[in-house]
Amino acid sequence: MRYVTVRPLVVGVSILLLAALSGCQDGATTGEPVRFEGSVFGTFYQVTLARSLGQDEKAALEEGFLEELESVDKTMSTYRDDSNLVAFNQAPLDEWQPLPAPLVKVMSISQQISRQSDGAFDVTIGGLVNLWSFGPEARPEKSPDDDELNTRLAQVGFDALEVDDNNRRARRERDVFVDLSAVAKGYATDRVAAYLDAQGIENYLINLGGDLLTRGYRDPDDRTPWRIGIEKPQANGRSAQYIIPLSGMSVATSGDYRNYFEEDGQRFSHTIDPRTGRPVTHSLASATVVHPSNARADAWATAMTVLGSEDGMALARSLDLRVLMLVRDGDGWQSLASPTFADFIGDNFMAGHNVRVANDPAETQGNADAR
Repeated sequence: MRYVTVRPLVVGVSILLLAALSGCQDGATTGEPVRFEGSVFGTFYQVTLARSLGQDEKAALEEGFLEELESVDKTMSTYRDDSNLVAFNQAPLDEWQPLPAPLVKVMSISQQISRQSDGAFDVTIGGLVNLWSFGPEARPEKSPDDDELNTRLAQVGFDALEVDDNNRRARRERDVFVDLSAVAKGYATDRVAAYLDAQGIENYLINLGGDLLTRGYRDPDDRTPWRIGIEKPQANGRSAQYIIPLSGMSVATSGDYRNYFEEDGQRFSHTIDPRTGRPVTHSLASATVVHPSNARADAWATAMTVLGSEDGMALARSLDLRVLMLVRDGDGWQSLASPTFADFIGDNFMAGHNVRVANDPAETQGNADAR
């Protein structure tokens, strides 16, 4: 088995892959599934196929999708000096920079979601992420002083990033630090899926550090879908709050309960609000987004976590996004779903798991988010 280890693109909340299939390491018998797994982006990858492969075919397939992952890392990492993104962040201001098509695509997706979320999602947040010690600067785990915070906040704003899709170029109009951590891992998941599709693989599940994408079925013969566990929002241990069937879609979760630090009894989430420059403090524990594109699911999960349950669910309704939220309620939490998520998952799931559907703004009242 070949393993690739590089510095992190992102560290996020995991989604659990449940009902792992027995004997899936070797795929030695006809019809037996096969799983590839290893390390990448400072996290893990698992690629599970619902049918067996010969050893030569397995080796070639793994080499192919690892090349896809390496390409994304070399293009979009902020942790390696030779990446295209690092070069872009160091380029002169107000000058167009020719960029690889994947980098332009991810920037374009990011800018679209920034506009739709009114700045709750913003890839120019890199300076603030570094300041709060969640980025490549690796600062001490302490909160910054107000002067330093205001200086970095003044350098943030998606309006300072201009992307020209047609000519595959972009430029920074202010000294912003573009950090694609909240979308690049999702895009990498999409790239692996595109590669597997091109190889004629029809039934598979990709798990890239908790970002998941499925095609076909876990058991193609009886059309059994893949089963995905949505984590309970707890810092210690990992267990599933919900198990959802998934076929032909991707899912990403963002939350504030896994990556944080504490100072003087106060807890600081790794999710920074680009509009305030500070970690979010509202009652939303996690947001799960189901979308055909994992890059968009990844970005929207972050945007929802920044917006909180009230504003986030209002936006999810207006854009028909499939969103499931776990909202703190005393020592526990409540579950809230957008109408399109409820339609996607089905009435039996909703009724059997006591998940409320946010059909109108009144559904989120009582869980208003304080910034």
